[in-house]
Amino acid sequence: MNESAKREPFELYTAEDGTALLRIKEWEERFPWLSAGFSTRLGGVSAEPWSSLNCGLHVGDLDGDVAENRRRVAAAAGFAFDRWTCAEQVHGRDVAVVTAVDAGAGRLSRSDAIEAKDALVTIEPGVMLNAFYADCVPIWLVDPERRAVGIAHAGWRGAVADVAGEAVRTMTRAFGTKPSDVLAAIGPSIRGCCYEVDEAVARHIPEGSDSIEPAAVPGRYMLDLAKFNRQMLTKAGVLANHIEISVYCTSCRTDLFFSHRKEQGRTGRMTAWIARKE
Repeated sequence: MNESAKREPFELYTAEDGTALLRIKEWEERFPWLSAGFSTRLGGVSAEPWSSLNCGLHVGDLDGDVAENRRRVAAAAGFAFDRWTCAEQVHGRDVAVVTAVDAGAGRLSRSDAIEAKDALVTIEPGVMLNAFYADCVPIWLVDPERRAVGIAHAGWRGAVADVAGEAVRTMTRAFGTKPSDVLAAIGPSIRGCCYEVDEAVARHIPEGSDSIEPAAVPGRYMLDLAKFNRQMLTKAGVLANHIEISVYCTSCRTDLFFSHRKEQGRTGRMTAWIARKE
């Protein structure tokens, strides 16, 4: 089946205040204790070039506007803002096991965010795990047997370092998760249609991977990190039929998403969240 013909796992939802979010509807219907989704760029208070639902504190936007945007996302997701919990992302593979004590880390300031982590996992109810994106790949993980959840941030460096697989392995060590029980979703990101890379990046992708192909220009390649992360998840033991993948490309859809590459670095950040409800 052509990927463009596949069912899109994310459904657009707009709250009463105009905050536009994508929800993993099937998961939320199957598991009433779960909340999982992704913000768009629509429905916030930030001015250009971060208009309007920028959730990143590190892009030059006003801190007060970012805080208000985050509050709107938390409210639309059904959580108090003091449960918003995030890390300082460094394009690595390290994973934090988040406890109730960590709840609220980083919600208003980068200074008290969880330090240098690109994936967060928890089994605690009421802790809203958040991470930030503007082309990199968001990855949601849920173990429905143990009600453990996780979120990962995978740019090309994190992807080749296997942050997705490390998040699954951390859930196994921390919570007893069986990889075959894990459900995964790969969200909107820059796709192979738009992500051109050079040989220095391409050489990290295993030969024969269907996630990369030559570009029109010699020595350049088109890389699909969503496909690559799907391969890393299956390598970690997640069943192929347990992995959902969005067809949205952030670079193609700057009407809906921020794109660091398309907008030449002057843009905002979406947030992905996952949480067990209390």
